Amino acid sequence: MENFVLSCCSTADLSHDHFKARDISYICFHYELDGVPYPDDLGQTIPFDQFYQAMANGADTRTSQINAEEYKEYFEGFLKQGRDVLHLCLSSGISGSINSARLAQKELSAKYPERKLYVIDSLAASSGYGLLMDKLADLRDEGMTIDQLRDWAEENKLNLHHWFFSTDLTFFVKGGRVSKTSGFVGTLLNICPLLNVSNEGKLIPRSKIRGKNKVIREIVKRMETFANGRLDYDGKCYISQSATMEAASEVARLVEERFPKLNGKVLINSIGTTIGSHTGPGTVALFFWGDKRED
Repeated sequence: MENFVLSCCSTADLSHDHFKARDISYICFHYELDGVPYPDDLGQTIPFDQFYQAMANGADTRTSQINAEEYKEYFEGFLKQGRDVLHLCLSSGISGSINSARLAQKELSAKYPERKLYVIDSLAASSGYGLLMDKLADLRDEGMTIDQLRDWAEENKLNLHHWFFSTDLTFFVKGGRVSKTSGFVGTLLNICPLLNVSNEGKLIPRSKIRGKNKVIREIVKRMETFANGRLDYDGKCYISQSATMEAASEVARLVEERFPKLNGKVLINSIGTTIGSHTGPGTVALFFWGDKRED
């Protein structure tokens, strides 16, 4: 069996234990909470409930991507051990971190010409990115080589669907995704925007739905429309959420009810501190495999 590392960034929003159990390595993004820097280390330094409570209380958050030197140090640790690396980055439609990773790749590939170092744009985010990594771990464990995994990821990453909704527009307004006027009217009318990730890896608003119960039903309908096999979908399904476990649990319940052939129960994760710094509390995201994303 080949000796290689399957790797991603912490923005894949699975738990530390999940990554460890699947033998997936990760490198941490960074964020600041009221000016104090922290690693986006999957809630180990600051638990997610404390982080989102601080945001709700008005704390200022800022994020920073991984720079080329950090990627270089991270990748080189494996290359020095004689191990190849397949690394998938957070979507280029959301972050420029892949540019830093590719700068490190170029330098290290010249320094270690006998090693393979592949960097791929996942065009994915949060636990959808995590679902892609989990699938690659399955394929690795079934015996795929690093080159086969790289090719599979490139060929299939657009079959991964991400659907998001938010019950709190505060941080969408703060981040400029929603205007102040639209945010005020939306809050007054109890509007919950439904968004997805496009084929370019960008977060795109798709619908404005009035009421939490309606948007919960609508996000499940999107899975009914796009999932492989439709109601016979037999893949895994992940959800990530930011301080809104009740809504996430209801989405999970409906998915399990509508898709009886699911591969296991729906797994609910927390939206990490990097992505959560922009969405704020009140966001639920649903991830599954389906038709190729074309817009």
